Amino acid sequence: MHSAKTKPKTMDEYLAALSDDKRAVLEKLRKTIRAAAPKAEECISYGLAAFRLNGRPLVAFGASANHCAFYPMNSTTVEAFQKQLKGFETSKGTIRFQADNPLPAALVRKLVKARIAARPLKHGRYENEITRTNDKARIRQIFQRLSNVR
Repeated sequence: MHSAKTKPKTMDEYLAALSDDKRAVLEKLRKTIRAAAPKAEECISYGLAAFRLNGRPLVAFGASANHCAFYPMNSTTVEAFQKQLKGFETSKGTIRFQADNPLPAALVRKLVKARIAARPLKHGRYENEITRTNDKARIRQIFQRLSNVR
């Protein structure tokens, strides 16, 4: 949606370049993310509107000609929420949706909270009980429990 000449530097600039319908949906998504992660800071990352927490990527969102997308910035989150994401097109680290069928705010809150729980702090410690492990089954269990939280 953005040409190389007009790379956005802020989230407001990113959103301003979008069509009205996509801008409205992504503004709501932005507010939902902000409410779920009030300490996160807005930024542009990889050409997308994004949020950082403690200096590290948390989530991002964007729009293309054919859809909008939410990026949890890891594949484990998308995998753990497959049941709740039924009806949306997903791939390894992307959730695609149409402006007329946006992600529900409650689901976005769960996804953001799961990402916060799964990401390490700056010094390698984790926000909660998820520890440094390659045990994907254990991580899935924790995400599954988080996905059931309201």
